Amino acid sequence: MPPEPAPHPGSPVEHLALALYLSLRTGSPAAAPDPVPLACALFDAGNQGDAVRDVLECTPAALHEPELRGLAERLLAECAFDPGFTHAPERLEVLRGALRVAVRDLDLRGDAHLVLLEDAFPPAAGVVLADGRRLGGGLPASAGDDPTGAVAAVADHLQEGLMTLTRRVWPVCDRHGLGVHAVVRNGSAVWWCAAAQGHPLAPVGELTRRPRQ
Repeated sequence: MPPEPAPHPGSPVEHLALALYLSLRTGSPAAAPDPVPLACALFDAGNQGDAVRDVLECTPAALHEPELRGLAERLLAECAFDPGFTHAPERLEVLRGALRVAVRDLDLRGDAHLVLLEDAFPPAAGVVLADGRRLGGGLPASAGDDPTGAVAAVADHLQEGLMTLTRRVWPVCDRHGLGVHAVVRNGSAVWWCAAAQGHPLAPVGELTRRPRQ
């Protein structure tokens, strides 16, 4: 079953989801997460997903802490709770690091930087170029959950934004003359050409250093 829409900011479900998320972040066995209040609120709101049913049908006191954590994580995923940057500030640092890698593929004068998009829901960050222009769209906060995935996500965002500004396909595979896309392959973020059987053009951040094919 696909996840429900994210809980509305300020709603009782959002408050309960945040409390459960914060209890998971402490990682303290003395403060084992209690997923029951959130499951009850979701059930009352009409969400009868698998995680909700599993929580309501179990006896939390009989479960070990790792099992409770697993249920809590499934429940948060099922209700599409997003802690944003406020409650997971490390996400913004991951995206900033990813931006430093991805912009090495661009001929930029000055540094690009991230800005928080205050009105975005779910929370997101935008990229501002050195000349002050902000690229369209934004990077969801969840893109900062994985460093490798963040590099690919930022590169993809730069690609889309710059192609919109310049009306030019970039980057292009020298061998096949086709536009490439930033993806994660074998644990690395790479520019990937889908021609033939597919092949990497270069790691993200190393595009200008690759040998000509």
